[in-house]
Amino acid sequence: MVSEEKREIALQIKSVNNLIRRNLDIRFAEAGLGELAGMQGPILGFLQKEGQQREIFQKDLEKRFNIRRSTATVMLQNLEQKGYIVREAVHSDARMKRIVLTQKAIRHNLAIRDQIDAFNKELEEGLTSEEKKMFLRILDKIKKNLE
Repeated sequence: MVSEEKREIALQIKSVNNLIRRNLDIRFAEAGLGELAGMQGPILGFLQKEGQQREIFQKDLEKRFNIRRSTATVMLQNLEQKGYIVREAVHSDARMKRIVLTQKAIRHNLAIRDQIDAFNKELEEGLTSEEKKMFLRILDKIKKNLE
């Protein structure tokens, strides 16, 4: 049975998560960055980060985001239609298509990063360096408890 204290922690984390999501959604919409839905933004971020080091394929997204093949296919089709990605055949195996970000996606990711950096500064306002470190250590312990 879960103690009342653990329920309270879970409820507070969920509440803060909702506030963060709501605030970021508002920020992105005000900055004209609200075109992407659900996992599309995180997928673009992953493609930008990992795509600089290696070729990324649909199966990599399926594994990284724990999504079904059909879900990944639809998301990639939407991102392609919106002009954020292109899929290019690989010379060694024409059946495989690597996913490449367009300049539009790179500009979008930079604008999103700027908004997130500004938001993080607001979140950390009034926290000392030691409070921030302690909070992150506590979150790490909670994550380990859930794994």
